[in-house]
Amino acid sequence: MKKKVIGVALSAMLLALGIIGAHAQQAGKVFRIGYLDGGTAAGSAVLVDEFRQELSKLGWIEGQNIAIEYRFSENKGPERMPELATDFVRLKVDLIVVAGEPTALAAKKVTTTIPIVMTIAADPVAAGLVASLARPGANVTGLSNLAVELNTKRLEIVTDAIPGLSRVGLLRPAGASERQLKNLRAAAVALKLKLEEIKTQVDAKGLEDAFQTAKQKQLGAIMTTQATSFFAERKRIVGLADKYRLPAIYYQKEFVDEGGLMFYGADYADLYRRAAVYVDKILKGAKPADLPVQQATKFEFIVNLKAAKQIDLTIPNRVLERANQVIR
Repeated sequence: MKKKVIGVALSAMLLALGIIGAHAQQAGKVFRIGYLDGGTAAGSAVLVDEFRQELSKLGWIEGQNIAIEYRFSENKGPERMPELATDFVRLKVDLIVVAGEPTALAAKKVTTTIPIVMTIAADPVAAGLVASLARPGANVTGLSNLAVELNTKRLEIVTDAIPGLSRVGLLRPAGASERQLKNLRAAAVALKLKLEEIKTQVDAKGLEDAFQTAKQKQLGAIMTTQATSFFAERKRIVGLADKYRLPAIYYQKEFVDEGGLMFYGADYADLYRRAAVYVDKILKGAKPADLPVQQATKFEFIVNLKAAKQIDLTIPNRVLERANQVIR
């Protein structure tokens, strides 16, 4: 009987040591994360920092237990994405974080096994990235920024903010999401607005040309489709809107931080922090297929009266009353 007890105790001890050893080995591993973005390193830094800080709070420290490989397409369009995504497969990263649908689609095309976490996908189901929000079903999960739905709301706001508005310019890059465009066109018709689509090369000359076109067409306001390339050039875009005295509504708060007129949309910093939580779960063993895609839950409307004054625009009080924040 004593021999049996000793044997059981010894087996339990060895099992425990094995578990501890395996845990220690896993704990000592440095996980490699690939970060893929369609914009520029400088332009995306503010959101990448939010992501990294949240990872740090969750115990993931660069240089200790994670290493992040950053790849930016430098606003060169979707055609460069597959090459950058393939590089992550070659490096055998443990997980890929993607900013936006074009990057997510590129990553999904090159791997069906490496987990992919989306930070800001417009409509991942319609894009074919996941089977459904509740059950992603493969190696992709993450966050949706509800870009398609929020575009309509922005068009409504700019109509209310500028009495008598009849023509709005829409800056769109090559390869702009057809779902965003279709939604905006329908919203413009419903609001009895003429939507002038301006194909825009997202660089210094291309943006200048786009604003010149908007001014020549005597448009009453402008907005852009949601794209990481536009976000990367937000300071230039805000400056041009001021230069050409064109009222504008933007899809990310950071445009207003640069002096832009109005912002309505999801809190992107919150989405990037929540993406870090997905990374944490997956690195600890969760499967992307079992993690439902979450939609944006925090929304803001900000009006910058300093910017309005610069272009001699008076925004009605009824619009200001709806804002979460008014910068005076």
